[in-house]
Amino acid sequence: MGQPFFSRRQILQAGAIGYLGLSLPRLLRADSQTATADSCILIFLNGGPSHLDMWDMKPDAPPEVRGEFKPIPTTVPGIQLSEHMPKMAREIHRATIIRSAHHSVNNAHAAAVYCALTGHDRGDATIAIGAGPNDNPAIGSVVGQERPPRSLVVPYVSMPYITKEGAGGPPQPGFFGGLLGRTRDPLWVLKDPNAPGFDVPELAVAADVPLSRIDTRRNLLRRVGQSNGDLDAIQQKAFDLLTAPATQKAFRLDTESQRVRDAYGRNIYGQSVLLARRLIEAGTRVACISWAPDANATWDTHGNNFVSLKTRLLPQLDAAVSSLIEDLVVRGLFERTLVVVMGEFGRSPKVNPAAGRDHWNYCYGLMLAGGGVRGGHVFGASDKIGSRPSSNPVTPADIVATIYHCLGVSKDLELRDSQNRPIQLVASGDVIRDVLI
Repeated sequence: MGQPFFSRRQILQAGAIGYLGLSLPRLLRADSQTATADSCILIFLNGGPSHLDMWDMKPDAPPEVRGEFKPIPTTVPGIQLSEHMPKMAREIHRATIIRSAHHSVNNAHAAAVYCALTGHDRGDATIAIGAGPNDNPAIGSVVGQERPPRSLVVPYVSMPYITKEGAGGPPQPGFFGGLLGRTRDPLWVLKDPNAPGFDVPELAVAADVPLSRIDTRRNLLRRVGQSNGDLDAIQQKAFDLLTAPATQKAFRLDTESQRVRDAYGRNIYGQSVLLARRLIEAGTRVACISWAPDANATWDTHGNNFVSLKTRLLPQLDAAVSSLIEDLVVRGLFERTLVVVMGEFGRSPKVNPAAGRDHWNYCYGLMLAGGGVRGGHVFGASDKIGSRPSSNPVTPADIVATIYHCLGVSKDLELRDSQNRPIQLVASGDVIRDVLI
């Protein structure tokens, strides 16, 4: 894949035209869309979270299915969550739980991740498939192109990892610009936001580059670009991005109170979610958190499922997501920010001999909140053991189409690949109207 970062030089080159998404026609087209959300925070539980131990408890199932955890009540009568998600249980009146998602991919994480994030199901695979230039683009890539930020910020950010397909494997598809080109890749934030002295040098002007030199470069490019006013304006924006106060301020996590930082969780994922909120507040359209350095590292709980969930994964998720929702509400951002918490599939109903659960694409759950989504709602249901949808089955294409709808992008948008062939953004999915306000 090569180097995924955008250097200062790259940002200032012509690629910035696409990366910054600064196009008058697209701005006007964005104005014409009816969007219920201006931004999206996508928390992707990479590896496949267990729906049976989180969103879709089965307390009446046999012990080998129901597992070790007990359900607890939430703020909505009749809706229960795992006992290890007590903070999120207090926020369910603001969210929709979908319990009937399914697709065809059960083996390779990468193929399932691609399906979940783009809505394009390429079928199952038994080999590691990395990201490629002909992939359908990430949600953030599309939204950054079709609805450019109105403030001077990066449109699409992904953190804290470029998740690999297994340790040492290729980067997973679904997070990149794909057929829209490398200029639509996210700004990757690959440092730990919880580390002391956290910063993002890619957006800083080097200490040895005086502002006078920046001005000289700006003037030179202005003269070169006099024959193309649009290019000149975009290069000006690229320069401004380097020193934009909103951009710089968004990454200053050290300005948050200790109370807020502690509430999100003093770990790489909790602080990434907090950073996502700060980016959205600054004007970024899509902030994505991929919750694993590689597909097998976190939510892929083939062994010790209950220990991993109870001691590490669910407490971190519970703190981060509940704090995010509360924070968005307090700051007046919730109604215009779509929050998505999902993985690429669920886990098997039957607990295996290693006290784990295996891949299960036949039925799984996820959560949507804010940005035009109904609160206190459950859509769809699974059978008695969480094995198959029993009502209102939906596919990743339906879910992705719904996300785009909230963000004011039509699922029927026509994209063009490198050979100028038309490709429909989400060819097979339908918007899930019943989860919307």
